[in-house]
Amino acid sequence: MAYIHAKTAAGRQEIEDRARRLPPALRSILLMVDGQRDDDALTALLPGLRAPEDALAQLAQAGLIEVVGGAVAAPAARALTAGREQDPDLYKRLYDWMSESVRRHLGLKGYFMQLKIERCTDAGGLEKLWPDMAAAVAKAKSPALASRWLSDTHALLVVDAQPDAVAG
Repeated sequence: MAYIHAKTAAGRQEIEDRARRLPPALRSILLMVDGQRDDDALTALLPGLRAPEDALAQLAQAGLIEVVGGAVAAPAARALTAGREQDPDLYKRLYDWMSESVRRHLGLKGYFMQLKIERCTDAGGLEKLWPDMAAAVAKAKSPALASRWLSDTHALLVVDAQPDAVAG
């Protein structure tokens, strides 16, 4: 059974102040824990971040993450772009945002990320790159910046879902 993990208050505080001096790989995984990804998705990120196999268990034992749902909650954690994957305006907004983010935060180190962005043909494909993009920003700049980047990216979807608020 896949479990959904979220940061605890202590986990959110750790992202902000780095008081526990976590190893970079554990910090990156903590950053990726968002209350939407299940443990299978998070575990798949471990090798790319060079994190230990028991990273989730270590974070849970430290009180930085907690289980907030099980397999039943997984459909609710479906892609944020669900139902709008083929929306050309959403695709353009995400494409422009991610390309600009690569330029601003990764520079030449973001070449391969930009290639991945170029290969995406819809908003859903771009959304699947968010964990990789956030991990790259966390590595190049800071986990706090990567967290803000994810929040700003989610905000793009909220603004897009309410066009009347933008048009007014």
